[in-house]
Amino acid sequence: MCRLSGPVPKRARPETPAPGRAYPRPRRARLAALLTALGLLVAVATAVTNAPFLPGQRPGAAPPPALPEPRFPAVTRLYTAPDTPAARWVREHPQDPRVAVIRERIASRPQGSWFTDPDPLKVEGKVRAVVDAARARGAMPVLVAYAVHHRDCSGHSTGGTADLAAYRAWVEGFARGIGSGQALVVLEPDALALADCLSSRERRDRFAALSHAGRVMRRDAPRARVYYDAGNSRWHPAHTMADRLRHAGATRYGDGIALNVSNFNRTRDEIDYGYSVLRELDSARLTMVIDTSRNGAGPARGNRACDPPGRRLGQSPTAGTGVRGVDAYLWVKPPGQADGCSAAAGTFDAQYAYRLTR
Repeated sequence: MCRLSGPVPKRARPETPAPGRAYPRPRRARLAALLTALGLLVAVATAVTNAPFLPGQRPGAAPPPALPEPRFPAVTRLYTAPDTPAARWVREHPQDPRVAVIRERIASRPQGSWFTDPDPLKVEGKVRAVVDAARARGAMPVLVAYAVHHRDCSGHSTGGTADLAAYRAWVEGFARGIGSGQALVVLEPDALALADCLSSRERRDRFAALSHAGRVMRRDAPRARVYYDAGNSRWHPAHTMADRLRHAGATRYGDGIALNVSNFNRTRDEIDYGYSVLRELDSARLTMVIDTSRNGAGPARGNRACDPPGRRLGQSPTAGTGVRGVDAYLWVKPPGQADGCSAAAGTFDAQYAYRLTR
């Protein structure tokens, strides 16, 4: 809500009328006051309507001076896949007392579909199946490409393709699976933020892999919108991330950056950070998407990022963010899918999911 600044004028005390004389009716004064009030209401309503931020989500940092219009209409329907981790668990445990809550609060919401199988032919078929199903429902799928070599630096989600050549073949299969379909692609979570673990040669290969991915998507999946993962606000300084994004081809081939994937930072902090990164990139074309799947309570104490307790679901997925430069709030990380601490990475932890809903 907008607040008016400045001192509030004291109400003037009416003059005492002469004996036997009634108070005059100040029609003109009342009319002027009414017109002033109406003008003020119109001004406030216009300011709220045109404001680039949702109430309660106003970032502290100013947006870069030139940002494009939202890439997707606010009414864009995001695809709700029938085989998310939560949806599969609900079907397999119909008698569990937690089913109703998990079905309503998690399984019924649009979520990212992650593709990790290193086989190019298999990933092509799996991507095509999701894109075709989404198209049949008039919805846009969120696809997460997650197979870069040396993925996760031997962490909980280690794996990926064998080398640069294998990844090039993989991402070409991924792009063929999208084909002429519409899709929002989050490209390789953590691949740039975790580049510190790589040798100089491996880092060059990583940049080359992501640059090739962006180039292939633009060529073979022209209706896909590609968002390079850019870590989160508590990881690297904006100038560091911008430099890595530039080397990875984001300014040439990407449509924007993805923030807070699988993390818990508050939306307003990610918007501020995104503005800083975009300003460093000095691009008037790039925008951002933000993972809000588990950030309803903000980050955990000590910034623990592996299945921390006490977290909550965040803003529901939507393309109607009302925030300049923010194309969508997404549930990139399927809520309830473990990071590797409460359960094995990638498995569905029903109790953790249930706690997120509370």
